[in-house]
Amino acid sequence: MIDAISPIDGRYASRTRDLSQYFSEAALIRYRIRVEQKYLSALLPYISDSLAEDALGNLPSDIWSTIKIDEDDIQRVKDIERITNHDVKAVEYLLKEKLDGAELVQLKEWVHFGLTSQDVNNTAFPLMVMEAWQDLIHPTLTELRDQLHSLAQDWEDVAMLARTHGQPASPTRLGKEIAVFVERIDVQMESLTQVAFTGKFGGATGNFNAHHVAFPDLDWQEFSDDFHASLGLQRQRTTTQIEHYDQLAAFLHGLSRIHVILIDLCRDIWTYVSMDYFKQKIKAGEVGSSTMPHKVNPIDFENAEGNLGMANAVASHLAEKLPISRLQRDLTDSTVLRNIGLPMAYGLIAYTSLKKGLNKLLLHEDALRRDLDAQWAVVTEGIQTIMRREQVPDAYEKLKDLSRVNDVIDAQSISAFIDKLDIDEKIKEEMRAITPHSYTGVKITPRP
Repeated sequence: MIDAISPIDGRYASRTRDLSQYFSEAALIRYRIRVEQKYLSALLPYISDSLAEDALGNLPSDIWSTIKIDEDDIQRVKDIERITNHDVKAVEYLLKEKLDGAELVQLKEWVHFGLTSQDVNNTAFPLMVMEAWQDLIHPTLTELRDQLHSLAQDWEDVAMLARTHGQPASPTRLGKEIAVFVERIDVQMESLTQVAFTGKFGGATGNFNAHHVAFPDLDWQEFSDDFHASLGLQRQRTTTQIEHYDQLAAFLHGLSRIHVILIDLCRDIWTYVSMDYFKQKIKAGEVGSSTMPHKVNPIDFENAEGNLGMANAVASHLAEKLPISRLQRDLTDSTVLRNIGLPMAYGLIAYTSLKKGLNKLLLHEDALRRDLDAQWAVVTEGIQTIMRREQVPDAYEKLKDLSRVNDVIDAQSISAFIDKLDIDEKIKEEMRAITPHSYTGVKITPRP
């Protein structure tokens, strides 16, 4: 939408549309309805046992099977909220209306039975985050990871001049440099999968006060543990009115660490493009600069870096703020929690930009060879190490002097240095075989 305030719902709406089923206002209403429906269904066997035989009448085995929730119902919740000024109460009233319409009036007072709003919210929110992660974010990150892994394999034998502190250093392989990011992502993804999605379900202050006074013989802790488990969540047992959000903070921190790794990747690829190691596929009609016709800018990596930064800025605030609540509860978590989809939305924009940018890269091997040919000094490390092995005195100092005496260290100056060494000819041949193209060390095997 061209009049949207946020680019998430405007400029980048096509990239984030799939997230609306998890994090929009309509989605939140649907998740709340889902929690309330499932709670009433879970409650029925217990209240049936506790009441007179005819108190509930002949109920269908699935009370919700014939009650459909459509878009008009979602709007109806908003209409009710304008009167109640309470979003969760509006959901409760909507479900009571639906039960009326289905001639299940005897169930109306069991909707939202004993609950506080946060029992619903602190079940709905972790559920939506979990499902967005499982259904969309994790698979998209996995696609990006696999794309990087494929490039690492494609370029595993491509020699490249390394740079430490921005200066020429021992050559490396381009594939290994990409594999570094693959391993880092793998480790953090594995760590993130260990974070539990947790919620809260325990009444107004976490003690099941209302539940217990109504049904003192029912084990409400076990009931609620089972209820959350049926949704794929883990219930926090000791809470105030709200969940403590520590696990949600851990999830956001874990996601942020992956984003930091991807920012690092964006900056490295950007630099390789600026060094001419990569060209970029040109799409007909695209313009790189409004004034310089020759330019093809690395905009996908710049876009990704910026959006990853936005994702982490919001995630950081959420992770630092949500676990803090005055006494048994204040309302600051409520407004903040409504932004829980933003880190994933900005992240999703970034992942798609990164995948697009990686797909446009064209390896410019001439530039990689050129830089290696111009930096014969990098083989001095290997030569002096062999000299040390052969017990040649002051090996490091001799090669340091070579670099000071010669303005340019090239193949000829290296060869001349080797010729003057008082060592066995076989060792000299071993040294002469070292070139910037071959001095790439061990082919590193990635972790399984």
